[in-house]
Amino acid sequence: HVQLVESGGGSVQAGGSLTLSCTAFEYPFSDNYFAWFRQAPGKEREGVAAISTRGRDTYVSFDLKGRFAISADNAENTMYLQMNRLKPEDSAVYYCAIRRRDDRYWGEAAAYRSWGQGTQVTVS
Repeated sequence: HVQLVESGGGSVQAGGSLTLSCTAFEYPFSDNYFAWFRQAPGKEREGVAAISTRGRDTYVSFDLKGRFAISADNAENTMYLQMNRLKPEDSAVYYCAIRRRDDRYWGEAAAYRSWGQGTQVTVS
């Protein structure tokens, strides 16, 4: 497992923006999915966005495209999630995760073994 440390959560009013960051102690494989998930109370953990660490391909959940963007700084092993025009339904605990990139869907939570501790995002 890889140690992942998240930061940047907090409370914001609807329409506002937040940027989350996640730093990996190391990239475990030559190409990885570095991903964000979120989980609201009573709901399943859902994929938000992911980036491949080698080719920098990006993936954003269809419902969040246009509001959320993902980027990474490989020199710092750090990934960012820029969240704009936030809505109350975006409130959740946001987790970062990393795994080897393969043919499985990036948003399959069960495929990840390394997770961050989670950071709360509250939109009111």
